[in-house]
Amino acid sequence: MTVAVKETSKMESKPIKNQDPSYYGCEIILEKTTIDKANDKSFPTDARLITYSVDGVNYIDLTRCRKVVDLFDMYYDKYGPGAVKNIGFGYGSVNPKMWGYKSPEKKKKK
Repeated sequence: MTVAVKETSKMESKPIKNQDPSYYGCEIILEKTTIDKANDKSFPTDARLITYSVDGVNYIDLTRCRKVVDLFDMYYDKYGPGAVKNIGFGYGSVNPKMWGYKSPEKKKKK
């Protein structure tokens, strides 16, 4: 007795991923900026500089992400293979927990 088995291809078409950075767990702080603007100490220490190329023009973004692989995946899906040139550390010095924190307003005492 023979049984027919259907082989599934590993290269099946995948759905197009969302281009929203929150889908990847990332946040873009500065997009298509210069190294001078990204060299600011008021950014968090977990911010990363990513250099990528689109149509032969190099750009720099300052981003935050849980994992570097998620950051790479976001730019790979957005701009295609060969676009990501470098991922490095940013120049920020603020604790990531305290970055963007606003203290609550104090109420006046009567």
